[in-house]
Amino acid sequence: MSETITPIGKSVHRRTLGWVLLEFLGSMNLAITLLVVVAVSSIIGTVLQQNQPYPNYVIKFGPFWFEVFNRLGLYDVYGAGWFIAILAFLILSTSVCIYRQAPGKLREMLRFRTRIRADSLRGFHQCVEWRLPERDLKAVLTEVTGAFHAFGYRWRVQNYSDHQVAAAMKGRYNRLGYLFTHAAVVIIGIGGLLDGNLWLKLKEWRGEIALETRDLAARDIPPISRLAPGAVSAFRGNVMLPEGSAANFVFLRLRDGFLLQELPFAIELRDFQVEYHATGQPKSFTSQVRIHDQDHLGDTPLEATIQVNHPLVYRGYAIYQSDFGDGGSKLELRAWPLTTARADPVETQGEIGSVLKVAGPTGAIRLELDDFRLFNLLPEPGAQPGDRKFRNFGPSVGFKLRDAAGEAHEYLNYMTPVQLEGRWFFISGARAQPGAEFMYLHIPVDANNSPERFLRFNARLHDADGLRTVLARSAPSVEGQSPDFQRDLDQVRLNLVGLFAQGGFAAVTQKAQAVVPADRLKEATGLYLNILRDTLAEVFLDVLREEGVKLEQGVGEREDAFFNDALSALAALPAYGSPFYLQLTRFQQVEASGLQVTHSNATGMVYTGFAFLVIGIFIMFYTSYRRLWAWLALEDNGVRLILAGAAHRHSAEFTGEFNALQADLIRRLGSPEAVVEITVPPPDTAEAVALQPFIRDTERSTSNGSHS
Repeated sequence: MSETITPIGKSVHRRTLGWVLLEFLGSMNLAITLLVVVAVSSIIGTVLQQNQPYPNYVIKFGPFWFEVFNRLGLYDVYGAGWFIAILAFLILSTSVCIYRQAPGKLREMLRFRTRIRADSLRGFHQCVEWRLPERDLKAVLTEVTGAFHAFGYRWRVQNYSDHQVAAAMKGRYNRLGYLFTHAAVVIIGIGGLLDGNLWLKLKEWRGEIALETRDLAARDIPPISRLAPGAVSAFRGNVMLPEGSAANFVFLRLRDGFLLQELPFAIELRDFQVEYHATGQPKSFTSQVRIHDQDHLGDTPLEATIQVNHPLVYRGYAIYQSDFGDGGSKLELRAWPLTTARADPVETQGEIGSVLKVAGPTGAIRLELDDFRLFNLLPEPGAQPGDRKFRNFGPSVGFKLRDAAGEAHEYLNYMTPVQLEGRWFFISGARAQPGAEFMYLHIPVDANNSPERFLRFNARLHDADGLRTVLARSAPSVEGQSPDFQRDLDQVRLNLVGLFAQGGFAAVTQKAQAVVPADRLKEATGLYLNILRDTLAEVFLDVLREEGVKLEQGVGEREDAFFNDALSALAALPAYGSPFYLQLTRFQQVEASGLQVTHSNATGMVYTGFAFLVIGIFIMFYTSYRRLWAWLALEDNGVRLILAGAAHRHSAEFTGEFNALQADLIRRLGSPEAVVEITVPPPDTAEAVALQPFIRDTERSTSNGSHS
């Protein structure tokens, strides 16, 4: 039991623990706290993208903060146990408030409050008093109620032994605004629980389902990670459909895994179309689909078109156009070695989503074909910020090379050459971390519109025997020069080429810093680089001779530019990180449409709650609950009339209405004897206590800490 201690002379009220708990659950402080927590949680759930693969969060936040946020459940806020508990507690608190306050609000709408004393009315801010000599009480009452009627008030007259009271009210339905808004919170909250992951949580807690974390095909997912149609009342799942394929399931991503939700029908993608803006961003994408449902459609499928913001709703399932991608385009590829003396490429085939095994310098490497794009609209090279100049760089293939330790490098290779500064290059982007900027390798194009010359040039740098032959053939014959000196010079040239092939110009510079004294470092470094460049030039000339290029007149301007571009590309190869250059030669594109399927039995409930909320807010903000009282009594062969009123809100507007009502009564009855100034009614009168809400312009319910 809990006690409430009252001042001396007052009675002591004992309240049970149940009453205290009921008062706490219905308190305004608790409701505001819960609403703030729900609002902050919703902001986090909106700003932080939910239900993404966990590696994405690790990359974004780092291992420490990833674990902190994971324990807080921030990657699935709306499905976290603490969020569901807070939402349920908010529903309970608001329901208790409705239970406590609704009867009083309804009584307030129906009660006219005719038990009131004259001195209490004189305490109202809006009050005026008449003394009407030689007037009939009934006639005055008729005029007063006539004025009430003219201003749209409902009234009731109560006769007492020595006086009469006419109580009027208008806008009583303002009290419904309170009930509508609080009911809206309850309805929306219940709809949110039913429309969220509550049912999945319950099934997971009971051990009926388990998340699948492996990368499996749909047919291989075990039964414990599958949900039959109707197993949960609400879900939101995604599926990527290639053109010409069909699926009767979607994937529900949760935390670090997923579930497979089966559908009572199949979705077939007949055709997918996408349009682009000039900036390269997708403008619109459309899916032509068929719905196959033997039970409801028979052998005749439903033909439909799904566009962004124009979903297909079938049997309570909403199918949205959410994404697009590659559906397994078939590619023909040519792998050119970059780290060996072999110059011939390896022809291979694959499709997007497949994995190929290739041999690397340190063991087997997984070649993961990730993406194919037919168009790549990118800013024009050299364009200034803000310039709307774009160029289509043509088809591209994105892939990863993953070693035995699981580390991967990501690549983006363009199929067709790109012209930069008047010269043509094959472009390949590389990066070691997802989300990092691509480092681009520019491979110069030969006269046959091919990377072959550059790749044969690169292969020569890894062929020690071939290099010795070239150096021996190109070594100048100097009279008196010893064979030992020439042999040592050739070895230096071979070593420099080897360093360059392994680490670029930086490796040559670092070697010079390691073996040359500091006072001669600049001179020696220049000498090494000149020897290296001359040696590479001799190798390049040998490559040109093999092609049949006529060199009697020297190297032309075009070949000279090619040589300089080739040196830049060769210097970048050590950081490229791939043992081969993957060239896309042919393709057969297969597009895929990303569809999102949602189902909820609580959609109507949530819409009803929002309707209640809008109606309630409109009633509370745009209507005013107003009361008028007319106190009449016979006095010295005349009538004493006191008119007073109060409004719940819009005080300035009510003041104007009261003045207009006063002017109407002056026209009907004559000028008042006196306007009574503001006075505070005696605090111990019952009617004064009952009318305090109107004097304070607040709800009576705020006095006990309830919802406002």
